[in-house]
Amino acid sequence: MAEAEAPHGRLVAVELDPASIARSNPDVEHERAAAIYDLIENNRFDPVGHPPGAFRLHLSVIENRLVFAITTPDGAEVMTHILSLTPLRKVVRDYFLICDSYYAAIRTATPAQIEAIDMGRRGLHDEGSAILRERLEGKIDVDPDSARRLFTLVCALHWKG
Repeated sequence: MAEAEAPHGRLVAVELDPASIARSNPDVEHERAAAIYDLIENNRFDPVGHPPGAFRLHLSVIENRLVFAITTPDGAEVMTHILSLTPLRKVVRDYFLICDSYYAAIRTATPAQIEAIDMGRRGLHDEGSAILRERLEGKIDVDPDSARRLFTLVCALHWKG
């Protein structure tokens, strides 16, 4: 069977650890909710060494580490994978800065200025999702769109730090 035809796993639920999230503004809350919704609607999520199936993901940050706690829909533990946030630190910081500029710009800037800032924001988002995908390699297989949405959620969790 070709890779494109091979069955794959998918996330059916995503939860962000409330202790890992700081209060944020409505723009960040909206982006977080949209990322979770979009991720659940369309994703590829395959914990390596486990048969394809439905999975629940609990994301948290503990001691500057990103924790992927993966279970079946009924709560049976599949695996927990822990990543250092250090490789993502610079891109997350830069992403926050450009997002702040973007949210300020959409209220007062011209469409051309907003588009220029948004292009930079998308570029950083792509860079962060590529780093995340690389760090998950050999542990959890995700497609590029799922990695982008996961990066948004990593930023939501990292906001507190």
